[in-house]
Amino acid sequence: MVRLEKKQENERMPRKAREKSATAIYHVVFRGINRQVIFEDKEDRIKYLELLKEYQEISGYKIYAYCLMSNHIHLLMKEGQEELGTVFRRLGASYVYWYNWKYNRSGHLFQDRYKSEPVEDDAYLLTVVRYIHQNPVKAGISGNPMDYPWSSYREYFSDGGLCETRYILRLFSEDLATAKEQFESFNQAEENSQCLEIDEKKRWKDPEAIDLIKQLAGVMNLSDVQQLEKQKRNEVLISCKNEGLSIRQIERLTGISFGVVRKA
Repeated sequence: MVRLEKKQENERMPRKAREKSATAIYHVVFRGINRQVIFEDKEDRIKYLELLKEYQEISGYKIYAYCLMSNHIHLLMKEGQEELGTVFRRLGASYVYWYNWKYNRSGHLFQDRYKSEPVEDDAYLLTVVRYIHQNPVKAGISGNPMDYPWSSYREYFSDGGLCETRYILRLFSEDLATAKEQFESFNQAEENSQCLEIDEKKRWKDPEAIDLIKQLAGVMNLSDVQQLEKQKRNEVLISCKNEGLSIRQIERLTGISFGVVRKA
């Protein structure tokens, strides 16, 4: 009886409160439930960025960096009029409604609670910016942050967008051209800092990996992946790598060469 009462007491314990940031700036990470893919194609990513922009105007938050991976998202942002918890409830509900409608599904899409860490000083702010932009590089999806279209990196070299790029650039130099040069050098440098991250990637056994590849490619047989149009094939390979499949495993299961998988 005592053990049961303790268990029930533990079940009623509230979740640990989020650590508050004195600057109101946070590095936020959230992912698909059970590591589910949350961005199937280009349209999905565009829709999410549109919603980020829409709710930015409503909630008043500022974004300094973002990166959309296939099954998780990194955001570096500053709270506005609304707390981030409220923002993500609004944003998540809108995207999930649209996603479920598009794919004729129901139920949850995102893991129930986003993860966040406070960013209290300029040095760590820049560290997180670089960390976020290097996500696709470390995942083996892109060789250079500039080559990945679904992060904020390119916004720092163009006009307009979601991010408050000038705030970050001024940390390098008041001269915009100089700031961009130094920003590029900084972001190209190797990043080994321990920033907030999603849980470690799942180790895929071959039967699970086979099912995943078939699902992502929309094929009945693995050999059919080789016959896909090049752009579609590369999208599938990128998604596989982002899900944690190794290049060697993808090569072995699909018959697609190591070099093609690596470059996708």
